[in-house]
Amino acid sequence: MASKEIVKEYQNEGITVIWKPQKCIHAAVCVKTLPEVYKPDDKPWINPQNASVEALQSQIDRCPSGALSYRIKNEKHKPENKKHNMSQKVEVTPNGPLMVHGELEITMVDGSKETKKRTTAFCRCGASDNKPFCDGSHKGIDFEDS
Repeated sequence: MASKEIVKEYQNEGITVIWKPQKCIHAAVCVKTLPEVYKPDDKPWINPQNASVEALQSQIDRCPSGALSYRIKNEKHKPENKKHNMSQKVEVTPNGPLMVHGELEITMVDGSKETKKRTTAFCRCGASDNKPFCDGSHKGIDFEDS
């Protein structure tokens, strides 16, 4: 049986940042883009009050794993992050996951289907505990392209 997904939310006056730690591949795009917001050694580690709604949206739309998403205050439904209409693009990251950009439907081993509407990171090293998705384990095993 699969474990229950952990979801954490952090808010400022106009936006709620949603983090799903099990999806995170620790690419550190968030930390590098908005270091005043994302401080991995602090508790809480996400401080959305330290950036504008627009800056947070822009950064979250670039999250390679989809672990970060957002909800805008006073909107009736959760918006799809802006990248969902782009065509598919596949990128092999050096010593890391296979990144598939765009909307796709994934059929799992058990036959269940999952739709992804943004960038999805697939494991290439074989060490992920969240296969077929990357969980950042490639860093711990020093995975290198051959």
